[in-house]
Amino acid sequence: MTLRPSLLALALMLSPLPLLAADAPAKYRSAQEIIEASPASDWHTPAPENTLYMNLEGGRVIIELAPEFAPEHAGNIRTMAREHFWDGLSIYRSQDNFVVQFGDADADDSAKAKSMGSAKKHLPAEFQRPAKGLAFTALPDRDGWAPKTGFVGDFAVGSDGQQTWLAHCYGALGAGRNNDEDSSVGAELYVVTGQSPRQLDRNITLVGRVLKGMELLSSIQRGPEPMGFYENTAERTPIVSIQLASELPADQRVPLQVLRTDSKTFTDAVEARRNRVDGFYKRAAGHIDLCNIPLPVRVGAAVK
Repeated sequence: MTLRPSLLALALMLSPLPLLAADAPAKYRSAQEIIEASPASDWHTPAPENTLYMNLEGGRVIIELAPEFAPEHAGNIRTMAREHFWDGLSIYRSQDNFVVQFGDADADDSAKAKSMGSAKKHLPAEFQRPAKGLAFTALPDRDGWAPKTGFVGDFAVGSDGQQTWLAHCYGALGAGRNNDEDSSVGAELYVVTGQSPRQLDRNITLVGRVLKGMELLSSIQRGPEPMGFYENTAERTPIVSIQLASELPADQRVPLQVLRTDSKTFTDAVEARRNRVDGFYKRAAGHIDLCNIPLPVRVGAAVK
């Protein structure tokens, strides 16, 4: 039987057609493959005046300050770094699954104030700041600690739309305090080395994050329970120096580059982690936690 032209056309429309090359599913690319293919314009160099070099006997930890969120503390930390406040002090606490802490463990408040030189002796609490004016790159994922999460520059943040705050992710740098909200001055600092203690968000002033060298801090021998303060001073880790990158000649700075969190490369790399479908993963998570998103960092060409 011969189909009439109208019926023939209908039959062709309903018949399954082979996938064209353009319709084939895109090949999954890992986050690392996406990052390796990124253009140079997707990377930036942190400002030297906001970059700290924490020099230990075992190597160097590189820290970026966050003056957009804690301008008073960042200013004090810069002053103390220029005046060599931490040189010769130590990491005197390492609490398992929590933090390492450093500064002057033996000085009382009066002695510490004297050793701080020209740094301010009192600062306001800087737990959060107005959201207005911030370039916020939001994540679509749910979060138990904030209505919205995402990134502002190189920093993981939470927000309620009115206020925005830094998140206590792995590698976050905070200013230790007493019970009073305004009792931190930036002289005693800690770095998160355990599972992200987000309950501390908006309760302590965060001042920055470690960009490189976390392995030097996370591998430090743990102190005794309950809080990891070393009873034997010989167990402390000496700090050779903490200095600002801006205090060094350009050719002596580490040419560190950080992937911009507002770039397409970063968005695509996060998506690759959110929905990982390589040979090992059998089920895509469809979700990613703010503090499980690593910030890609690389060492570029030396400055001439």
